[in-house]
Amino acid sequence: MTGADESLVVHAPGDREIVLSRIFDAPADLVFAAFTRPELLVRWYGARGWRLVGCEVDLRVGGRWRFVSEGPDGALMGQSGVYLEIDPPLLLVGTEVFDDQSYPGETLVRHVFTEVAGRTTVTTALRYATAQGRDRVLRYPMARGVSESFTRLTELLTTSTTTGET
Repeated sequence: MTGADESLVVHAPGDREIVLSRIFDAPADLVFAAFTRPELLVRWYGARGWRLVGCEVDLRVGGRWRFVSEGPDGALMGQSGVYLEIDPPLLLVGTEVFDDQSYPGETLVRHVFTEVAGRTTVTTALRYATAQGRDRVLRYPMARGVSESFTRLTELLTTSTTTGET
């Protein structure tokens, strides 16, 4: 990564939260679209070597979403949830649970999109059902995976803003 704006910032406030933030050089409506439109999600979501092979989004309060990712060795990882709040292009809140989750309960995921001068900061707050669940996630290479995924998102946003495609 070449600059501070391209770095993922990770904090673990309290005993059940993880907060991630990153600045993208794109307007909030484009970044929000990248988080909610399957045709864009499949182009960036996932760590290096992983790709979405299933992506369903019912973008409405109470609507469900489901992602299935395939890893470099053919392993599949599924995750899903329900949208709780949607305020485009500012806010996206929902639940998340992984198919093979080894910690109890759903995670509450809150994405806030803050645009200043055409650049958007995405702040994602994850609230786990238990401190043990949060601690287990912190032991995974989660920050590396999100950072790699956001690098792919940066490439998509750069292409989209220079070509006008979305």
